Amino acid sequence: MSEPHPVILITGAARRVGAAIARHLHAHGCRLVLHYRNSGSEAQALAAELNRERADSALLVQADLAETAKLGALIERAVAHFGRLDGLVNNASAFYATPIESATQQQWDELMNANAKAPFFLAKAAAPHLRASGGAIVNVIDIYAQRPLPRHPLYSTSKAALSMVTLALAQALGPEIRVNAVAPGTVLWADNPQRAETVQQVESGTALRRVGSAHDVAVAVRFLLLDARYSTGTILRVDGGRLLAL
Repeated sequence: MSEPHPVILITGAARRVGAAIARHLHAHGCRLVLHYRNSGSEAQALAAELNRERADSALLVQADLAETAKLGALIERAVAHFGRLDGLVNNASAFYATPIESATQQQWDELMNANAKAPFFLAKAAAPHLRASGGAIVNVIDIYAQRPLPRHPLYSTSKAALSMVTLALAQALGPEIRVNAVAPGTVLWADNPQRAETVQQVESGTALRRVGSAHDVAVAVRFLLLDARYSTGTILRVDGGRLLAL
């Protein structure tokens, strides 16, 4: 990835961790393709902010990643605008509780489609362009891919599938394309009604005794995407030692 202003596609870029990743990569000189599905106003505001800082450095693309047949067109739009693609960050995700007593096939399909199927087929569509640029892919997983989160069996299963997708893609797309992942611990947001743990639970059950931030995740993504040139198939935990206490 020798391009001085690499082009990176970030899925689910409008809010929360995705927006933090976008701002951090942009601050390090990247040009960005910002994907969103429903968060149009937030995405437009973020793109405007980044383009004020550096003209024509952020492109917005709207898509439902569950529509697998349209993923190729999403990639081609990015390449048509910037002329290349150097990186893919599979950040978009679905998260909600699915207690075993009430879990449905529809929930299974929705969580697997968002958290494993879409990243796989988006990587497949991006691969020819990433191969040409010597690019990289970073998937955003979760520490609960390794140990299930209570009341979230389908979410945990889908993220475990993304862990294997990461390893399989690293094997299949090397040596030209590196594929790695970050596995955050719980990131708490005041506006997120789906959060599964309280601040007190995270702090008391984390080796570093503090809650992490979206910026912590963004730093790890940038490292794996731009700097870790001899790493592929790596899953980097960014959890403050939370998994040690589970």
